[in-house]
Order: sequence, then C-alpha cells, then structure tokens
Amino acid sequence: MSQQQENVKIAGCSFSVHPMSDDFKEKIKGALEKIDTSKVWMNTDEVTTTVRGDIEHVFDVTRAVFLRVAETGVHTALNATFSVGCPGDSEGDQYTGHKEKPENGLWDLDQYTGAKFSLYPMGGGNYMDVIYKGIERMKESGIEVSGAHYATKLSGDTNTMFKGLEEVFSDTEKSGSSHTVMTVAMSANSPSQERGNK
Repeated sequence: MSQQQENVKIAGCSFSVHPMSDDFKEKIKGALEKIDTSKVWMNTDEVTTTVRGDIEHVFDVTRAVFLRVAETGVHTALNATFSVGCPGDSEGDQYTGHKEKPENGLWDLDQYTGAKFSLYPMGGGNYMDVIYKGIERMKESGIEVSGAHYATKLSGDTNTMFKGLEEVFSDTEKSGSSHTVMTVAMSANSPSQERGNK
C-alpha cells in the first residue's frame, strides 16, 4: 500500500528482535499478530524487519513488537536503525500522512529495559550540540542515562524510553538535520542484570 502527502518525510526503521528461546519463531510471529501495522509499510526478510511511514507510527510499531515479545518473560534483544530524510531514499514502499494516533497501546505495561543509543544528525555544522541536547532530553524524560563507548546508555521503563527516543529523533529532524539516523540496542529480561542492580 502506498500513500504520499506533499512535504511529508518518510521515516523508517530496520530492526531485528531476538527472543532467547527455542520457540523464537512462534514468539516473533505471535507478537506481530497482536499489533496494528495498518499505518506503516512493513516487510520482513531473513535479516531484518523494515517499517516505513510517519515517525510516530514507525516508533509505535517497533515499540509494540519489542514489548509483545518481552512480555512473554524471555530475554529479548532488539537492534534497530531509525532514519528520516535519507537523500538516497525513494517514495515507494511507504505509507504516510495518517492523522490518527497510534493504536498499539501497551502504555500500562511495566517492562524494565537496558539500552544504548547513538544519534547521527547529518547535514548540519554543530552536530555535537544536537547530540548533547538529545542526551539531555533523555535525562529529562526520567530515564537513567550514563556514558558508554560509542553510545549513550539508558536504563528504565520501556515505554518511557521509547517516548523519549521518539522525541529526540523528531526534535533532531526538526532542528535542521537534513538526514537523521538513530541506532538503538535494547535488552529486556536479561539474566545478567536484575532490575535496579548494576
């Protein structure tokens, strides 16, 4: 399906979700069956799942997939690359212009997550200022933020984290970045870290 509105930038996310269990296929398929993907273009191949559309719907679907798998209780990892404004992008394979709010809900689901994210605002001169502003925005959202090599480490509630990341991504795109990329690695239910312990 394809719907394009003038002056609407196509956002996208290429992600892989990994439930650490023998029935990983069933858990991934089960998650996909429970979520609303009608407001994004979506395709899965042997490497990743790609969703394309408006920023808020792309983040909503990615968040819902991760949460639906993680709520099964298994250790769940997510690796995702978000992008908007890529000069090499095409108008095909997209679905944008939705005025409706995302409908996947799950906002009351209590799921602790550890993550690392990196922000790449391209096409601007003061990119480090933009990155530092994004990190401060994550701190203000109520997520625990700390430094890490090549990334910023996040700890806290999954929904709060996704909401903060979406705001940082949107703000960066609106700040004059002609092409914005964000990479995110998340882990829930990890046996190596209990909630509240480091």
